[in-house]
Amino acid sequence: MTDYISVLLSRYPSLSVCEKDIRLAYELIKTSYENGGKLIIAGNGGSAADSDHICGELLKSFVKKRRMKKSFIDALTAIDADAGSYLSDKLEGSLPAISLANQSAVMTASLNDVDGNALFAQQLNGYGKAGDVFLGISTSGNAKNVVYAAVVAKAKGMKTIALSGKTGGKLASLADTAIVVPENETYKIQELHLPIYHALCLQLEEHFFAD
Repeated sequence: MTDYISVLLSRYPSLSVCEKDIRLAYELIKTSYENGGKLIIAGNGGSAADSDHICGELLKSFVKKRRMKKSFIDALTAIDADAGSYLSDKLEGSLPAISLANQSAVMTASLNDVDGNALFAQQLNGYGKAGDVFLGISTSGNAKNVVYAAVVAKAKGMKTIALSGKTGGKLASLADTAIVVPENETYKIQELHLPIYHALCLQLEEHFFAD
């Protein structure tokens, strides 16, 4: 079994200071999935794109074929033979993940009716439950809408992960684990966020879809 976090650290030695928190983040997400939970992610700007990117790696195959369970294939075929045959060949195993950054209707409703700083918190209030994990991405750690979402996550009994830079800000103080990369400029922070979440997604796929 490949240790993708070790591979990450060999490629990006500066991230060795984050190893403990990266590994803890992996364990929190893995445990949630093992117990029927899901990952909910939020961020602004480039971090919003990262939120969507992470979902893309988790909801379908990343680097390995994720075969569907025979019992599910049989259930599909029992409902409709043609559709079952098609879907059994096309569907891939999935790990549930939701990006709060692309829910345009509820986001614009929150902006128009309430307050933009509550737009992620409102969604998390609806989606989140105890046992889920909230991953808040903020290069400064002080994005108010992400911080408020983290407060809601904790109140709901969710585990919280911060992916940040600089000092980690307010978000780091609310997180069960805070991955604070050793950079201060936004674009440099974001450049290190991507390989970290790739490693996490690879490690999760390796665990849940072993051949």
